[in-house]
Amino acid sequence: MANDPGWGNRNNDGPPDLDEVFRQFSRKLNGLFGKGGGPGAPTPEARAIPILPVLGLIAVIWFATGFYIVDQGSRGVVLRFGKHVETTLPGPRWHLPYPVESVTVVNMEQVRTIEVGYRSAEGGSARGRELRESLMLTDDENIIDLQFAVQYNLNNVEDTLFNNRFAEESVRGIAETAIREIVGKSKMDFALYEGREEIAVQAKQLMQEILDRYSTGVNIVNVTMQNAQPPEQVQAAFDDAVKAGQDRERQKNEGYAYANDVIPRAHGNASRLLEEAAGYKLRVENEAKGNASRFEQVLTQYQRAPEVTRQRLYLDAQEQIMSSVSKVVVDQKGNNSLLYLPLDKLLSATGANPAAASSVQPVVPGGLPELDPNIQRSRDAFRSRDRESR
Repeated sequence: MANDPGWGNRNNDGPPDLDEVFRQFSRKLNGLFGKGGGPGAPTPEARAIPILPVLGLIAVIWFATGFYIVDQGSRGVVLRFGKHVETTLPGPRWHLPYPVESVTVVNMEQVRTIEVGYRSAEGGSARGRELRESLMLTDDENIIDLQFAVQYNLNNVEDTLFNNRFAEESVRGIAETAIREIVGKSKMDFALYEGREEIAVQAKQLMQEILDRYSTGVNIVNVTMQNAQPPEQVQAAFDDAVKAGQDRERQKNEGYAYANDVIPRAHGNASRLLEEAAGYKLRVENEAKGNASRFEQVLTQYQRAPEVTRQRLYLDAQEQIMSSVSKVVVDQKGNNSLLYLPLDKLLSATGANPAAASSVQPVVPGGLPELDPNIQRSRDAFRSRDRESR
């Protein structure tokens, strides 16, 4: 400005004239593009460049930089001189261009994954272990090597940008804290075997509570247990203990199976013996009652006709005795009369053919006298009383 010839003539008490400033700016541009003044050089009026259209074009381009598009599942955060003024929804949007306003588009639905206790290599083929994160102490003072993955997305864009500077580091630290707290309250066998799914569910709930408490704007989608095992230094001893436990369970199962086979059988035998004893008792009681009833009936008949009843009992006893022996009975009493009874042949014929046995008749030699009519009548009376008693 010291080389400006009109600088010293200006009134320093007021602001410079804008028209004069633009004219001087135009003359300088013309001097740059005009290659000096000569006989054929254009006049300053002919070499003047239109400033206003250029400024208008620059203004249009500047305003056009304020257009932006928010994708589906994302949110746009508009900052005016660093202060949050608006959060825009998906679609084409516009904001005052830089440096007045700036916009940050944040993907809310993208599922991000962090790994605790290990790091996957490129392509996911190899896996590097992080013992500082994976070694944990259980409630029964045992150390286990636990590896898990956490999947999360964002549920509040303002909290994520203004309350949570490093979202991934925050989620990793909170995940490690939550899983150590849960494992520290669990037994080693529970954490390694049957309780892995339950630990993952509890860790997810505890992580979400901590993240919501600090207003991080992070939503935990899933917690996946990748690996749970004892440290490598004690892996062999742990395998032996596991095998011993499995042998113990197998022997217990075999014992239960044997007991389930023997005990029902013993109960069945006991029930059978009880039923047989009850049947034997009932049979003996019924036989005793029947014998007592028969004895009472015989006693009644005996009181009525002692001689006939005594004779009948004698004959019944002889019949029962003779039926079990092979003998030939010959009666030589009564005028040397002979009664021949081939009992062995009768019994054999009865066993072979009951019809043939019924046709066998006792052989009575010819010339024997007939039986006494009184004896015949007594026998008939005896048989009739026997039928009545029966």
